[in-house]
Amino acid sequence: MPKIKGFDAAWLADKTAPGHKLFAPSNDAPKSSPFSSKAKVKPGPTRTIARSGSQVFVAVGKEIRWADLIDLRERWAEKTTRGRSGVRIKREDSASLSDEDAIRSAAEDGYVGFRTLNVPVGSDIKQLVISPFSDYLAVLTTHTVRICAVPDLANLSQPTNDVIKPRSWTLGPTTHVVDRSPIASALWHPLGVNGSALVTVTTDAVVRVWELSPTDRWSFDQPSLTIDLIKLADGTSLDQNFSASADTTRKGFSADSFEMDVASACFAGRGSGGWAPMTLWVAMREGDVYALCPLLPSRWSPPPTLIPSLSVAIVGNLAAIEDDPNVSPAAKLLAQQQLDWMTDLDNQEPAEVKGPPGEIIPEVYSRPERPGIVPRLQGPFELDMSVDTEVDMDVELTDIFAIGQKLDTDELMMGEDEELDIDDIDQEGLSLNVICLLSSSGQLRICLDLAGVEAQWLPPRNRLRFIRPSVEDERVPTLLTFQTLDTLSNLEMTEDAWPMFSPDVTSRYAFYVTHPSSITYVSLAPWVFRLESELQGDSEAGLDFRIDLLVKGQSSTRQRLHTVQGESSHPIPAVVAIRDPDLGYLLLTATPYEPFTIFFDSPEYNLDPVYSPSPSPDKEVDVQPLDFYEPRPAFQAPHAFEENSALPELLERLRSSRHKSIVGQEVRLSPVTLQIFTDAHQLLSGETHRLGSAASELFRRLESLQVELRRQITKANEVKARVDAITGQDQDQDGQPESNNAAIERRLRAAKDRGEALSQRLERMRRTVSKATSRELSDKEKAWIHEVKSLDANISGSAASSVAGPAEGSSRLKQLGKRYEEALSLRDELVPQAESFGSKAAEDADDTGAAAASPDIRIPSDLRRAKINQVTKLLERETALVDAVKSRLERLAVGS
Repeated sequence: MPKIKGFDAAWLADKTAPGHKLFAPSNDAPKSSPFSSKAKVKPGPTRTIARSGSQVFVAVGKEIRWADLIDLRERWAEKTTRGRSGVRIKREDSASLSDEDAIRSAAEDGYVGFRTLNVPVGSDIKQLVISPFSDYLAVLTTHTVRICAVPDLANLSQPTNDVIKPRSWTLGPTTHVVDRSPIASALWHPLGVNGSALVTVTTDAVVRVWELSPTDRWSFDQPSLTIDLIKLADGTSLDQNFSASADTTRKGFSADSFEMDVASACFAGRGSGGWAPMTLWVAMREGDVYALCPLLPSRWSPPPTLIPSLSVAIVGNLAAIEDDPNVSPAAKLLAQQQLDWMTDLDNQEPAEVKGPPGEIIPEVYSRPERPGIVPRLQGPFELDMSVDTEVDMDVELTDIFAIGQKLDTDELMMGEDEELDIDDIDQEGLSLNVICLLSSSGQLRICLDLAGVEAQWLPPRNRLRFIRPSVEDERVPTLLTFQTLDTLSNLEMTEDAWPMFSPDVTSRYAFYVTHPSSITYVSLAPWVFRLESELQGDSEAGLDFRIDLLVKGQSSTRQRLHTVQGESSHPIPAVVAIRDPDLGYLLLTATPYEPFTIFFDSPEYNLDPVYSPSPSPDKEVDVQPLDFYEPRPAFQAPHAFEENSALPELLERLRSSRHKSIVGQEVRLSPVTLQIFTDAHQLLSGETHRLGSAASELFRRLESLQVELRRQITKANEVKARVDAITGQDQDQDGQPESNNAAIERRLRAAKDRGEALSQRLERMRRTVSKATSRELSDKEKAWIHEVKSLDANISGSAASSVAGPAEGSSRLKQLGKRYEEALSLRDELVPQAESFGSKAAEDADDTGAAAASPDIRIPSDLRRAKINQVTKLLERETALVDAVKSRLERLAVGS
């Protein structure tokens, strides 16, 4: 959800700024008289703002104005800085400037800040639709279309007020005229060559495809393809003629014309997957939705992945159903028609044409002639809804918005080492088409195309008798109503309202809804990616339950951005989202009196929404506003105070009418006088009512301003108290202001003393706890003590021999005790023998003298060797026993 940072940029809201005059009505525009009787204007879409980067085209009445928003902001900043500093460039100083600067300074003295494009139209402009590469501008009135070639930027950016007369052509001079059906939508085809294919849809359900070329005047006179949807809905074979009659206009009432009154039409984006880029979605006023696929111009340019992905899908589908006896003949015929269409496309050698600078050279294909150039009309789609959903179906649709399925490049590039250069945005999202419908009551329906719209054609005439329609073929296509939202309250609904969609520039799953009384932001991101993960799951267990939980638990983001105050007889045009590194992320629209902007916080462009230049031209100061304030639109006084009274016009009309003789005479009672006074009373009562309503609105705003001012002061005081608590001026014991150094030293000393006190307190608590607690011995400690006592009892024979222990430990200690007793008995036995052998050897040495040095003691060698080995083994056993006991004690000590 975007975070609102501010409303009404000063470089547009200021009445003296060039940006404010960009949306102001023309002085030459005729003013409507309050007494003139006009027919009621039929409601329709109003899209009078088109953008190309930071450039905007604005339609005001019959004029088209061009401006660069960055240039408007810089001019306002320069003007504001010059006004604050009081610096003015004298004429004498212009000689010191370069020739270009002098010419620019002289030309900009009276420059209004924008250029006017003179495009001949017969009535007020209702829609501006710019081409994908910004080289054409479709100018729409209620019945006519004018194609304008956008002038070069170098010509548009000249600082002069001269009116530009660009090249323009009337589209369909005998087709789109006043006495024919009004135009519902004009769309630039996503697959047109260099964005030069235009699709127009009239309210009488006629679709026309125009392939424009500046060098071919005939391309603006006749469309390359014309399809009458009413005829196509009743069609049975490809051989029929579905083109609209050139000299016939439907008049009167009929069931088909009433149910197929077109409200709007749309294409999905060029980067969508599957058949979405060539599918035209048409919404009827009565609530029906139709699809026309594939709708292509005679020469079209697909993206690099479109034809391979369609080829894989078509061949796979045909192989799956070719030998299946359960598949109906109609389904097999459709698969064969798709294969014929793809075969015709594969047999072509694509041509390369020169594209716009910086763009990839497109590959151009011809529209396949097999099985036919006119697709089948799919629909009307049935809107499946949940049982618990209560939706008012008696509403009139006003707009439709299609979001194509994502590109599935994994299956396409399976086994390939190369990677496709595709935007990550096109690879993310949902693998289903999302269709959004908007009604005149502000109700928004979000539908999912679960089955997926594919290319379909009517069967040829020679195959009709072999095809028997089955139950599956007669099944009505459906759209699953995933969610229904209300963007308006009951008090905001009006009969003549025409809500419109506007795409967002940050995500293709977000859009804006513009209503004459409000602007609403809607985002589908909270459930789109989670639903995709559920649909792509390998396990089917619990899928219905999880999807049902998803539908009931996750909801689309809906945020009311702005509410139009007061009653407005003029609808605001559809908003335009702009995202630029210099401007930031903003919405732009306009009322009949002034522009309206909303600035959002963009994560990439963290800019100040309200551009305010530094008062000093030598030093730039980056001042960021605090976030404790609540952004809200600046209050504009009701425009009823600025309107002139129509009473002088009434008197002027009386002086020039046939009753001019009674103007200067005394008032006499007569029917003429009564009529004059009645007209004057109606005029004055209407004006006084508007003035009274404006005064009451101003009084309410003044009262609410006091409440808001108190709230802002309270928040400012809270922030000030927090700031003062951190870096503010403190007072000493005498009440005198304390310096920053003294305050910092005092706080450091207080923090150090507090730390020492806490350390001493912690040490005291540790000592108290260590004395008060008597921890019980663990099982390992108890086992170690028992083992030591048992070992001592078995070795030294102490009184602790009565200590009981585990059976395994007792048996091991008994064995050690027996071995130790054995060693003691052997020692007692061998020591006397050794002493006797030693004394005998000494006596022999005294007798013989020399025998003392002889090693022969008369001991048998076998006995001596055996005894020595026995003693050695006993010593080794004793040493090993001592080492084992020592290591055991160490392990027990470590384990405890």
